[in-house]
Amino acid sequence: MSLLRSLRVFLVARTGSHPAGSLLRQSPQPRHTFHAGPRLSASASSKELLMKLRRKTGYSFVNCKKALETCGGDLKQVNCETDFVSRNLKFQQLVQQVALGTMMHCQSLKNQLSTYSKGFLNSSELSGLPAGPDREGSLKDQLALAIGKLGENMILKRAAWVKVPSGFYVGSYVHGAMQSPSLHNLVLGKYGALVICETSEQKTNLEDVGRRLGQHVVGMAPLSVGSLDDEPGGEAETKMLSQPYLLDPSITLGQYVQPQGVSVVDFVRFECGEGEEAAETE
Repeated sequence: MSLLRSLRVFLVARTGSHPAGSLLRQSPQPRHTFHAGPRLSASASSKELLMKLRRKTGYSFVNCKKALETCGGDLKQVNCETDFVSRNLKFQQLVQQVALGTMMHCQSLKNQLSTYSKGFLNSSELSGLPAGPDREGSLKDQLALAIGKLGENMILKRAAWVKVPSGFYVGSYVHGAMQSPSLHNLVLGKYGALVICETSEQKTNLEDVGRRLGQHVVGMAPLSVGSLDDEPGGEAETKMLSQPYLLDPSITLGQYVQPQGVSVVDFVRFECGEGEEAAETE
């Protein structure tokens, strides 16, 4: 799958009740792997917890039991995501199909760009998208097929796309990136960011600058871009340009950006494991 220079796509897919993996240029979620822990007792209350987790997630009894043992029977801590799901080729192919569907949807929007454009698709919108030129039906149909093959309950959660015209640049960063060996241009990771920059000229270091900006967004989780005129803030600052620069806290991000010849205008940050409120806010 080849991405246009002016288009980037993020998406999150879910397995069970927690996000499992991502994107085109993003990720599987931060997850707890299973380790040997105290044995879960065979009491009635333990069986009730096991049944409750099973109903909630759709996972097998074995995986639910292991998860509860790891967390000492505390249902509030249980993240029963298993590592093999996001590493399975069939799951990665589903992610690729969803990313392609999102990209085709974005390209079908015939708006003339004088500035950048970004959009978000929720679960129902994603499910209704066509599966792609070489697939029949909708993404919902492809999801159902993948569930049957993998034996895992999965949900398409959300996706984001960004388009920019000439004079703009989209920097990207995926934390914990895992390149799929069999699928080109598909990068999986736990966190991801796209940073939209405006620039008056093409510079040779734009890719590196864009990666550093994306790294800052992932690490510092700003809520807005802010302005170069804003006063420098501390670690609790939520305006991106006023935050201490992740890679050099002695300066602000704005002070790092200014001599680079780019202006940060917007960003998208995805974190696997985010609650539904994150999608609603976007």
